[in-house]
Amino acid sequence: MALWRGSAYAGFLALAVGCVFLLEPELPGSALRSLWSSLRLGPAPAALGPASPESRLAAAWDALIVQPARRWRRVAVGVNACVDVVLSGVRLLQALGLSPGPGRDHAVLHSRNDLEEAFVHFMGRGAAAERFFSDKEAFQDIARVASALPAAQHYVGGNAALIGQKFAANTDLKVLLCGPVGPKLHDLLDDNVFVPPESLQEVDEFHLILEYQAGEEWGQLKAPHANRFIFSHDLSNGAMNALEVFVSSLEEFQPDLVVLSGLHMMEGQSTELQRRRLLEVVTSISDIPTGVPVHLELASMTNRELMSSIVHQVLPAVASLGLNEQELLFLSQSASGPHSSLSSWNGVPDVGMVSDILFWILKEHGRSESRASDLTRIHFHTLVYHILATVDGHWANQLAAVAAGARVAATQACATETIDASRVSLRAPQEFVTSRLEAGSRIVLNPREPIVAWHREGVSFHFTPVLVCKDPVRTVGLGDAISAEGLFYSEVHPRS
Repeated sequence: MALWRGSAYAGFLALAVGCVFLLEPELPGSALRSLWSSLRLGPAPAALGPASPESRLAAAWDALIVQPARRWRRVAVGVNACVDVVLSGVRLLQALGLSPGPGRDHAVLHSRNDLEEAFVHFMGRGAAAERFFSDKEAFQDIARVASALPAAQHYVGGNAALIGQKFAANTDLKVLLCGPVGPKLHDLLDDNVFVPPESLQEVDEFHLILEYQAGEEWGQLKAPHANRFIFSHDLSNGAMNALEVFVSSLEEFQPDLVVLSGLHMMEGQSTELQRRRLLEVVTSISDIPTGVPVHLELASMTNRELMSSIVHQVLPAVASLGLNEQELLFLSQSASGPHSSLSSWNGVPDVGMVSDILFWILKEHGRSESRASDLTRIHFHTLVYHILATVDGHWANQLAAVAAGARVAATQACATETIDASRVSLRAPQEFVTSRLEAGSRIVLNPREPIVAWHREGVSFHFTPVLVCKDPVRTVGLGDAISAEGLFYSEVHPRS
């Protein structure tokens, strides 16, 4: 009985300490630790010490992420889908008998040597990239070698399929996916994802995802960041063969949100096919009922003419855009936007420059009283921070949306349900300016208030740092998960 009383007494005091901590978080940590040690319950828990910037940031996000007042019920996603074969890039190239030489980018890969040069080029920069491999037989040989490696893993792939899979995690959402879906991909998809029979095909499209870790070395090469290099010989997605099935499925499905991706896959096609397909894309989008927003997810591209056509033809037809730092700069270069003379980002993309380009896109190609454009929202993501830019009056719940996008970047990269502060690090710039082209504000980050907002001529910006996973489990599909999560928490105002 005495033993029981002692345990109960200790438990009661431990609970009291917890209550004191919650009610008086600013009480000196030494006082709390002294009280805890008097209970003789062992070392004081980390929570009683000063919280790390990472844990404060995660807690602040959790408080900000609230459901929108009007939620999506039915989401239609198309049109690129495949099976991702994920493995170590260095191990695959070694298995192919290749050695690291001088890196060189190739817009299209024609041989194993092109693959080696392009992989070295991007691994040395820690940058993501995606390329088309033109030789079908050579690609199939490489794919066989890749699939046979012991560590190779098969996952749902393609921006549309990944975004659909992310949405399907919310069981109260109905998700339609249109794309080339083979038997392997169909097995991998969530049961909550509906695929029209017309989208099913006998053979899967395979994409090879060559991953590398931060600090990983190959010869003289050393990766500054963890990232991946993607390549494929994918003709179904390249020709956007699922577009017609996608459009014809929308009338029956009646979505309240449409997500379109896969335009980058056309880079391996002729200029004439690209031109014709883009016109058909714009025509198809125009048939979607007014009031149903369309989100366009971009991916790595090298064809400036194709990107320029997307900017001038497709962007005015969509309400929302998702893209990363490589795509943002290439978009500006292709359409003569701000900072387009910059050949590449030098390390972390400058916040002021990114803000300038986002502002220019919405001002020059977004919705205004004088322009017939639907574009009112851009979700930009890079490794260490995100920015959500919106034209005022069209979107709500954006604090929650940008916080949710950043949170899922941390949890998915680390493969955890919630953020483990010991496994992530805050690497965003602690101080930055909001513009490089005009007198912008100077911002100093505070982990307790992780979302910074500013305005510029009718455009609102919401910035938040990202908690970067120190030892990422998987980097593929992060951008798609970020865009899906940001959209899930976004609310569109009904069009008047």
